[in-house]
Amino acid sequence: MVCFMALLMRHLMGLLCLMLPLLAQSLTAIDDRGASIVFDKSPQRIVSLLPSLTETVCELDRCQRLVGVDRYSNYPSSVQHLTQVGGGLDPNLEAILALKPDVVLMSISSRTNDRLQSLGLKIMQFEIKTYSDVQRVLLKLGGLLEVQDPQKIWQHIDAGVSAAAQSVPDSVRGIRVYFEAYQGPYAAGESSFIGETLKRLGVKNIVTQNLGPFPKLNPEFVVRANPELIMLGERGVNDLAQRPGWSQIRAIREHHVCVFLGEQGNVLVRPGPRMAQAARLMANCLTQHSSINNKVKP
Repeated sequence: MVCFMALLMRHLMGLLCLMLPLLAQSLTAIDDRGASIVFDKSPQRIVSLLPSLTETVCELDRCQRLVGVDRYSNYPSSVQHLTQVGGGLDPNLEAILALKPDVVLMSISSRTNDRLQSLGLKIMQFEIKTYSDVQRVLLKLGGLLEVQDPQKIWQHIDAGVSAAAQSVPDSVRGIRVYFEAYQGPYAAGESSFIGETLKRLGVKNIVTQNLGPFPKLNPEFVVRANPELIMLGERGVNDLAQRPGWSQIRAIREHHVCVFLGEQGNVLVRPGPRMAQAARLMANCLTQHSSINNKVKP
């Protein structure tokens, strides 16, 4: 009996020795749902269903691991040659499955997570609305993709925003700004990453924190707030003065409106590694309108 137990223990120890390298290679990642996802090794085939996540993977120098992206991911230019698998809210499940991804990165607002998991795919969902969200996701993906010291990448982004803030003329600090993130109008509130950038640039967002990150506003709200400067993308500019009461808003009356064209709009509304570039765009806008406070207020 003793000999049998000794042989059994030797056998078990041998199996454990064989399994230890496999256990050491496994990775566990936790997404913003709080779900734990176990990987045998760092994912080599990635599908991204959100432009900001696509850009983050590439900023981490793992662009070569992307095998598919959503229809809106267009930066860097190399991702434009990848298979497109629909949008984040309406992905083509068959196309994703055909790519055999090790992981699918997506927004927490997507409703296709259960379906993707039922197909045997591993997914990670994220909610990215603030600076801290961007930093957290960058570090999580950096760990999963075995990037050495992803914190340095975040520090570079943050330093870029600070540099942009230092370039803003004192004459515009404290002015009231309305930033329209999407048509609707959906505004960028104080609690959003865009709102945080505006605060660091030293201006006052008319959309206060209690309204949420990206609230849909009653247009009359903006009229009552009477901002001194408006920032928005080119899609919303055509009907700006025709909106009821908006022709009387100081920013429109005095032509203090910054319209961000084409790719500039994408840079501004994507919470990811190009936030320093977005801060520079906003700082340039403020510089161009540095004469605001030289005019007599009504």
